[in-house]
Amino acid sequence: MAGTRAADRLAPSWLVVQVLGTVALTATVVTAVPAPTWLLLVYLASLACWVLWLLSASRLPRTSLGLVVLASLLPALVVGASADGTAMIMMAVVLGRVAMLPSATVVVIGTTTALDAVAATASCLLLDRPPSLAFGAVALCVFVTLLGLHPRHHQMQAAHSRQLLEQTRLAQREQARAAALDERTRIARELHDVLAHSLGALGVQLEVAEVLLTDKGDVDGAVQRVRRSRRLAAEGLAEARRAVAALRADVVPLAEAMTSLAEAHRSDHGVDVAMASEGEPRPFSSAATVCLLGTVREALTNAAKHAPGAPVTITLRYNDAGVHVEVRNAPSERVPTTAVEAAGYGLTGMRERVALVGGSLTTAPTEDGGWLVTVEVPG
Repeated sequence: MAGTRAADRLAPSWLVVQVLGTVALTATVVTAVPAPTWLLLVYLASLACWVLWLLSASRLPRTSLGLVVLASLLPALVVGASADGTAMIMMAVVLGRVAMLPSATVVVIGTTTALDAVAATASCLLLDRPPSLAFGAVALCVFVTLLGLHPRHHQMQAAHSRQLLEQTRLAQREQARAAALDERTRIARELHDVLAHSLGALGVQLEVAEVLLTDKGDVDGAVQRVRRSRRLAAEGLAEARRAVAALRADVVPLAEAMTSLAEAHRSDHGVDVAMASEGEPRPFSSAATVCLLGTVREALTNAAKHAPGAPVTITLRYNDAGVHVEVRNAPSERVPTTAVEAAGYGLTGMRERVALVGGSLTTAPTEDGGWLVTVEVPG
């Protein structure tokens, strides 16, 4: 098979056929027995049409197709006058090549075959040649046409396969490009959410430190808040790195990761955070896990901003359909400052985040005046 492909690269099959056809036609004309001048001119005209077809096939496909059809029809018209079968041989060679052309439609091939058969039959009948000669000419036309259609079918299949292969490669390149863009978008979104959470918490600590210094003169308390802010900045950088790594590798179990979020929120904001897990734990995809963690993180940040000091409850439930997460915060006795409220995370972004993994997010006030965030992710 490899040898066949190498040979085809050195001498394509179509070129071999062209050369052999030209040699056969030329040899047939040269070796023809002495014939009337007009008959010899017909042979030469057919050969000239063949040569012109070879020269114009790539530049003038329609004109060249007409030339090769004419090259087969001319000898067919003089089959009855050709005593040595030269016209029959030339008609068969050219007609067989027409039947092999991928550029020629089935209608063109069939019409050419019919014209050659009719012309050869009429020539035999007009010159009172035996009926067997006419029958042989018709049979030869049908035979060489069927013989040429076989390689034509394989050539068209090969061209179709090459086209499909090129389309597949193009689709694969587009798919790889889309996957790369999707991954970049996910990484950008995770980094944005992690930094929004970290900077939001950092802003709360710095604001408290400012109040302690300006209103109460509590330098020690302000220093503690500044130190906590520095720790939050370091943790935010670490979380950003973990978010990027989570998109490319396995993440820690969901319940364990949410427990870590609860502990960090409790430490940063000094509020009670209860974490409960129900059902049989099972692994989820990295994208779903990162999405849930990011959504819970933002829900905690919003609770700290809009309900400062209020206790928070995180409930993680595994069920047959996937996972159900609730983040519930009690009403706050303190009113958040305007600066903190302005930094809140939009619910639209949270819903878009969950929708990317096929889940849904709902929010609603609770009966006691608090707020409930519910997330459903299939898995």
